Amino acid sequence: MLKSIPAVESAQFWQQVQWVADPIGYMEKAAQKYPDIFSSEIAQAWGKVFFVNEPQAIQEILTNDRKQFTAPGDLNTILSPIVGNNSVITLSSDRHKKRRQLVMPAFHGSRMQHYGELIAKLTRQSFEPMLARRSFAVRDVMQNISLQVILQTVFGLYEGDRLQKLGELISNLTELFNSPLTSAMLFFPVLQKDLGKWSPWGNFVAQREQIDKLIYAEISDRRANLEPERTDILTMLLLSTDVDGNALSDMELRDELMALLFAGHETTATAVSWALYWIERSPEVKSKLLHELAAQAKSDQGDQDWMSIFKLPYLTAVCNETLRVHPVAMLTFPRVVAESATILDVQLECNDIVMGCIYLLHQREDLYPEPKKFKPERFLERQFSPYEFMPFGGGVRRCVGEALAQFEMKIILATILRHYQLTLLDNQPVKPQRRGVTLAPKGGVKMQASQKLLSP
Repeated sequence: MLKSIPAVESAQFWQQVQWVADPIGYMEKAAQKYPDIFSSEIAQAWGKVFFVNEPQAIQEILTNDRKQFTAPGDLNTILSPIVGNNSVITLSSDRHKKRRQLVMPAFHGSRMQHYGELIAKLTRQSFEPMLARRSFAVRDVMQNISLQVILQTVFGLYEGDRLQKLGELISNLTELFNSPLTSAMLFFPVLQKDLGKWSPWGNFVAQREQIDKLIYAEISDRRANLEPERTDILTMLLLSTDVDGNALSDMELRDELMALLFAGHETTATAVSWALYWIERSPEVKSKLLHELAAQAKSDQGDQDWMSIFKLPYLTAVCNETLRVHPVAMLTFPRVVAESATILDVQLECNDIVMGCIYLLHQREDLYPEPKKFKPERFLERQFSPYEFMPFGGGVRRCVGEALAQFEMKIILATILRHYQLTLLDNQPVKPQRRGVTLAPKGGVKMQASQKLLSP
């Protein structure tokens, strides 16, 4: 027998406001009444949207991408003002598949060992100035590290005015969406009015234009002086062609680079910030991590063996538990119901929108007992399926930068824990707050740092 449609019962506009202002409260309140699936109206252009957090149902949705459920990129247009319409995020069907095949090799293989040295060096460079401060916001430092990592691994920019200017502009642009209030511009098109550079959206457009000029100038210079031996992702994309022999245009390159820049550095900065917060709040967790890192440092290559660090089991468990408690992405990319389907005894009609709710999935008591507690050991005691633990989404739109994000997260944490002593300055719990389309720690996590007298 089919169930009646479980729906959030409030006006559409009010649901949209709740979703922007307090997404966790919105989801948890709905899940109390409808634990596995509920419908909502969080996007005016979409109509009915179903949030699903039951693992088998999510698997059915994500593994039927080309049948009952499709994954058109044009549903991700909330990000188009930033990443354009020609990136792996916003492309659909065969174009999306071909672009993934072009981009994926950049995040695997021998490149990762080279990235490890770079990430560790940038972490030390960013943390050293913090030693002289009485307090600092961890997320600000993490954002600087992850931005420099992306600029160097993606663009191959290591010095010069263009690197400095691009870094400043990107930092300023991301700060425009650092709260629920300012993030509303992405969710309500009526607020996207360019009334000059002193208006919020006009300021965004002006900064985006400056970034575009720098990116197109870099693309032009690199095309004119192509060096195939370089290891950065821009060089790889310039040299690549799809299965039909087509190379990327300047506009396609720009959009892909913007997607890598914003999806790559914002999310990693947030994830590492949450990890440091929980490590400092959990003395036993910190002690186990330090012991594991000290043991690894005694190996043949010591703290320079980046792939060995990447594979450390307890460090991996800490990172996984961080991404479980605080998944940076709350939802999978949306799917469209292509033909009538039944999920969890609920009838879905053509053109309904369905999304796996990553946040609620990771909070399921049947999967994660005491879900609000930070317990890395749960990932050592049990192997979770890709539809029970999915911080990077799933299906054909799983995050292409997953490998680099996990690698970067672990190398940054290992470098900080080995060389610095951190002190959490506020014992009050830090709450998540919307930052654009993600969730970040409110206030940035205030800490103090000192140099370790002996580093393992």
